Amino acid sequence: MAKPILLVTRKLPEAIEARAARDYDARLNPQDEPWSTDGAEIARRAKEAKADGILGAAGDKLDAACIQALPDSVKVIATFSVGFDHIDIAAAKARNIVVVNTPEVLSFATAETAFTLMLMAARRAGEGERMVRAGRWKGWAPTQLLGVTLEGKKLGILGFGRIGRELANMARGFRMEIHYRDIQKLPPEVEQGAIYHDNEDGFLSTIDILSMHMPGGEANRHWLNAARIAKMKKGVVVVNSGRGVSVHDEALIAALKSGQVRAAGLDVYDGEPKVNPGYFALENVALLPHLGSATIETRDAMGHRALENLDAVLLKGTTPPHRVA
Repeated sequence: MAKPILLVTRKLPEAIEARAARDYDARLNPQDEPWSTDGAEIARRAKEAKADGILGAAGDKLDAACIQALPDSVKVIATFSVGFDHIDIAAAKARNIVVVNTPEVLSFATAETAFTLMLMAARRAGEGERMVRAGRWKGWAPTQLLGVTLEGKKLGILGFGRIGRELANMARGFRMEIHYRDIQKLPPEVEQGAIYHDNEDGFLSTIDILSMHMPGGEANRHWLNAARIAKMKKGVVVVNSGRGVSVHDEALIAALKSGQVRAAGLDVYDGEPKVNPGYFALENVALLPHLGSATIETRDAMGHRALENLDAVLLKGTTPPHRVA
């Protein structure tokens, strides 16, 4: 029997491509050509291949127009990510196309990235690294690049899901006080001493550091705006490794210039890979290129999870374990 045809939109880790090629008639993207940012091109390639499934990734333009143009042969779309806001779920449901993601395997790696950004912002690590590379370092000085310690600081975690809770575990090792805001208070055994805030104003006015782990979508677009920044303590540190769309860039840039926000660390951006150029001239912001889950171990685990979901639909005819639509 012929293998199901799988259209793979991005270059994936070697072990994942090998497994895909073994079990499917896999149409790979070995040069990682950026055609998946064009929904019409995804649909064209799916039609040309008569694809049974699509293995895509964050940033793919799987919008309503793309999904409506997919051939009837497509039964499932798997995204190499936890987030699926780049996929029009309603359009997929209308076409009876199953959508699956890769939860649970990248929480620790993403929390590591958030903690890296927290340290970089608080301890001015980006500034120091740039100083050394530029040959401007003249030696140790008592007042050079003074940052702030994380010890004893109140860490506010916005979104206390898997990633937020992993970050809290790391922060406890730095003797930080954990505060969180979520849609509901969690059981004490999950909180592990973290302090729940049932209102936004109390949360924002209490914390010294904000780490954002909220889902994307229009409901959270530009959540961190000028009004909310004004409610925080002067000199707060802001970290975002969740969704770029949740930050109003102009408001954050203005706050970084004024000192209302001491420093920021960003791994995601509104409209990425484009980055608001206002950040580039600021020394008090650390910028990473969406490294959240970028470890060898995590990306392999994500790929295997995506293929497990695809196997369920295309090889076994069973319900996929991580279905979102």
